Amino acid sequence: MNVAEGGLQEINSLLLEMQSLVGSTANDAGVSAEEKEANQLQIDSILQTIDRIAGATSFQGIKLLNGNFDYTTSGVSTNLDDVTINAAKLSDEAGAYMTITVDTLTSAQTGQVYLSTGATLDNGGNGSITFEVTGNEGVQQFTFASGTSQANIISAVNTFSDALGVSAIQNTTDTARVELRSTGYGTSEFVRMKTLEGTSSNLLATNATAATSTTDLKDLGVDAVVLINGNQATATGLTARVATGAFDVSVTLDGTSALNKDAASTSFYVTGGGADFNLSPKVNLAGKVSIGIETATAGNLGDAVDGYLTALKSGGTANVVNGDLTTAQKIIDNAIKQVSSLRGRLGAFQKNTIGSTINSLSISLENTAAAESTIRDTDFANETANLTRQQIMAQAATQALAIANAQPQAVLALIS
Repeated sequence: MNVAEGGLQEINSLLLEMQSLVGSTANDAGVSAEEKEANQLQIDSILQTIDRIAGATSFQGIKLLNGNFDYTTSGVSTNLDDVTINAAKLSDEAGAYMTITVDTLTSAQTGQVYLSTGATLDNGGNGSITFEVTGNEGVQQFTFASGTSQANIISAVNTFSDALGVSAIQNTTDTARVELRSTGYGTSEFVRMKTLEGTSSNLLATNATAATSTTDLKDLGVDAVVLINGNQATATGLTARVATGAFDVSVTLDGTSALNKDAASTSFYVTGGGADFNLSPKVNLAGKVSIGIETATAGNLGDAVDGYLTALKSGGTANVVNGDLTTAQKIIDNAIKQVSSLRGRLGAFQKNTIGSTINSLSISLENTAAAESTIRDTDFANETANLTRQQIMAQAATQALAIANAQPQAVLALIS
């Protein structure tokens, strides 16, 4: 555990350095093309070093960060964006596997606000109207003239989608409304629309069918309600996790898939992998604990939604010379969170699972030795008492015999 954590610590330092390079390169007005190229060279070197550390970190000849102790799965649905198996207790029998069933009781939702526009925005002939749209990423004001087409309104909002964390589409239930939704799912995501200037008392609504009667609306997303093997999962947006004594599994639903629907379900299988430790005197499933050590290469750090670190290499979609720096920053942030989470799990496993077992065994050994010592002390006292009694009896017998012999001697002395 110490060796694996040491390798991850170095990878984390490299990720922080790469994050700094992306941040400095984003200052486009003050960074020359040559500096961008130089920064890209550093990033390429960092990516190669991460792969080298992942491939070289080993203990007793066993590589730790190259996926050797990552769990293997099969039958994973494309409706799952990400599956992470942190722990799973599998039998030692050949072909043993564990079935993981994911049930979506309630789907995850984005924050949603609706703007009634019709084919063109009708402001009752009152001229232009100004809205303020706020999302998780920022805030932006939009001014639309009466008669602006719905398509132009949608295009205007989507131009600032990355800066706002809000996107716009034509609502499918009522095509006369524009649906503004947060780009992320869950209660931490929101969208707000507020009228700043102009008449709009009948333009905003909280859902596709509600009456429009307000000038300031804010709506939060909804976290998914998910069961994993029948256990209530802790969910944040589309990501749900269950940790029990038998398994520790985290899944991320595809927000646009059939799995992010009420009463949807899917199953997959954990077929092997993981680092096993036997922490009881008997070798059996009850005494075994397992932990997964994820692959820490550049091709595996990141996620399926924003991408992986390899996208930052030269020629990649998120390189710092001519790529998408916003995506690059998101990928690095996700990779840092991933490495930090793995380091935390390894530390907790080392301290709370292995360390506690060692302490418990040490206490048991100490108490057993103390019990044996008590037994030894008790036996020694008993034998000492027996010996003393035997010695007293021997001395008493000797004394009685001496007295008995003294009387005939006295009689003989008188006769003589």
